[in-house]
Amino acid sequence: MLDIFDILISAGFWAATLRIVSPLILGTLGELICERAGVLNLGIEGIMTMGAMCGWMWVYMGGDLWSGVLFAAFVGALFGLLHSSFTVYLGLSQHVTGIGITLFASSLSYYVFRMLLPNATTPPKIVPFQPYEIPLLSDIPVVGEALFSQTPLTYLALLLVPAVWYVLYKTPVGLAVRMAGENPMAVEAQGINVLSIRTGAVMVGSAFMAVGGAFITMSAFDAFYFGMINGRGWICVALVIFASWRPGKALIGALLFAGLDALQVRAQQMAGAIIPYQFFLMLPYILSIVAMVIMARRASYPQALLTPFRRGERT
Repeated sequence: MLDIFDILISAGFWAATLRIVSPLILGTLGELICERAGVLNLGIEGIMTMGAMCGWMWVYMGGDLWSGVLFAAFVGALFGLLHSSFTVYLGLSQHVTGIGITLFASSLSYYVFRMLLPNATTPPKIVPFQPYEIPLLSDIPVVGEALFSQTPLTYLALLLVPAVWYVLYKTPVGLAVRMAGENPMAVEAQGINVLSIRTGAVMVGSAFMAVGGAFITMSAFDAFYFGMINGRGWICVALVIFASWRPGKALIGALLFAGLDALQVRAQQMAGAIIPYQFFLMLPYILSIVAMVIMARRASYPQALLTPFRRGERT
């Protein structure tokens, strides 16, 4: 028990937690924006995979890191446009379309990778984002090493949480997005195009998801390989429900999962061969499912979520 306490107060544990949580924050915020506008985006797993590949490939082909992030966001927005074309304008099933986007984007990313690098037997590497120590703050014991010695994309992910909260709850645009997911008829009555609001939200949310994928190849690691997203997109969907569609609670949920994930790696080392390592691997997911079930019972979801909007029709 003492060993676990020592882990929990160590700078290395919290630094690892922040590295693990960064793509989850970006993906969860992206999914939250989509769902706040009334559109479930189950294409997140594929969009994160495509963002991971595109951002990495851009840098591998000679581009700089930040333009690689922007390229990943652009590609993610294009997939958001594709998703919204089917779900928002044609009113097709958001579940089926989202799964289709995931399959298409994942397969396309692997195809493009093999097409551009047909002879690669091992994943080629790039020079990823390096940790940036914030002067003075990084010298604070434990906290400085954990929080203020991260890569720029981690700082970006953390800053986006209050930014998204402010836009959603303190601006007219955010009000329109939330009302598009709650009462689209009221939005239409104000002369605002509900279809455009939903499409814009899905594109922005998908761009966030793609940047979350790019974090993995351009900040956490330095290469792209098949299956590296490893279900993070589905975790983000669960975190949105856990958070009751609120950015602040989404951060808490993401930190909880990332902390459990970081802890299980260290718990494996403590247990040695006594307990099978698979037990520790499944712990973050089991505890996250339990937490989601508990929170979901009290969650207040957007009333028009999954409901197609057609002009002139009353829902």
